Amino acid sequence: MTLLENPPEASAPDRPVKANWFRLLLADPAAFVSALILLLVAFVAVFGKRLAGDSAIKGDLSLSRLAPFGLDHGWQYVLGGDLLGRSLLGRLMVATQTTMSVVVPVVLISLVIGASVGMWAGYHRGWRETVAMRIADVVYSFPSLLMAVVVLYIFSPSIASIIAILAITRIPVYLRTARAESAELQTRLFVDAARTFGTPSGAIIRRHIFPIVLPTLLTVATVDFCYVMLAESSLSFLGIGVQPPDVSWGLMVAQGRDQLRTQWWLSVLPGLAIVITTVSANLLASWVRIATDPGQRWRLTTPRRRRRAARPTVLETT
Repeated sequence: MTLLENPPEASAPDRPVKANWFRLLLADPAAFVSALILLLVAFVAVFGKRLAGDSAIKGDLSLSRLAPFGLDHGWQYVLGGDLLGRSLLGRLMVATQTTMSVVVPVVLISLVIGASVGMWAGYHRGWRETVAMRIADVVYSFPSLLMAVVVLYIFSPSIASIIAILAITRIPVYLRTARAESAELQTRLFVDAARTFGTPSGAIIRRHIFPIVLPTLLTVATVDFCYVMLAESSLSFLGIGVQPPDVSWGLMVAQGRDQLRTQWWLSVLPGLAIVITTVSANLLASWVRIATDPGQRWRLTTPRRRRRAARPTVLETT
């Protein structure tokens, strides 16, 4: 089997492509749609409670089990009503705020702590690296969802406790990533030059290592966003997550599962919100990984025909 080299006119450009993030996003339709969906989720998480008003709290029994996709009772009931006559769309908006108020702090806390400790341990190596990695191994040896189930079953479940336990279990993910990247970068020539000129280790980590590690951390955080959201939904579905009168997507799925045959929208629509948000975050994570890599960014700036022509040609030989 012989591998022919790419023709010069179809190969990736030798010079690095200047990043224009909006154009790079437009070059990938799936990532662009995913970004719009996530922006909509963020908007609803911030302003959804105001838009929903009292329709998510106060019910009208005459609208109990109202079927979705009708405008006879206003836009707030376009997705139907629940068993108490409350707007399902309004409850979805409020649940979006609750779910994001758990997922976003978990990702941010674990990212900041894990990345800081990981870069510090990877740069200094020695006993610092050993201690940090052994602690990460101990935490990582327990399945995060199982640990959350045990802790929340023993203690009273609340939003604060959910954030705390999920953040602790996700710290090793960022710690390992940042440690591996920092350990490799601390041997580079530009780090040696900064060290030779007497730059403190903290300044080297902030100015020289962190900007290079950041794209990888953002990609990991985008993927971890999906995991944390599914974990929170699973805990709420099991009854040890978000508790009434608060409402989350997972809790809405659990509350509507008994009426799945007759009022399917009570569980299916919150489940679709979880699936669509998770898939969008995964697609955007793939785009971020390519867009932040100078060696792969040309795939987003090269037309699809040239991209196909740039693939290596394989010939069978006997």
